[in-house]
Amino acid sequence: MAAAVPACIFCQIARSSTATTLLHTDDKVVAFQDINPSAFRHYLVIPVEHIATVKDLQRRPQDYSLVRHMLSVGQTLLSRDAPDSTHYRFGFHQPPFNSVNHLHLHCLALPFVPRWKRVKYSSLGPLGGFIEAHRLLDKLKP
Repeated sequence: MAAAVPACIFCQIARSSTATTLLHTDDKVVAFQDINPSAFRHYLVIPVEHIATVKDLQRRPQDYSLVRHMLSVGQTLLSRDAPDSTHYRFGFHQPPFNSVNHLHLHCLALPFVPRWKRVKYSSLGPLGGFIEAHRLLDKLKP
């Protein structure tokens, strides 16, 4: 496991060093509410291990398994907490569009609030932007 980065707020959250309420915790990931939500429900799922961005993931079983687990946790939380939502969105911002350099899956139960925030969760093609979790899994599949 990679060492925690002391200045990384998500490393601090993952190790319960903050007052952040955790919605899920296990040996691989933790989940919590986004402090600046962009949707009806907006959760983040992060690995306990410090991994900076999606660019640090490789096509190998352990990275594929981690992202699959992150997605599964996010789906479970939203199906529990927003069962009436008809649209969900799961994905990652890619550098240079990520706000925190600690891998984090955005789990969104739509609608976006306010509606203009949907722009933040759009793919910009070769420039990066937002990558849907299932597309990242396709890239990582060994």
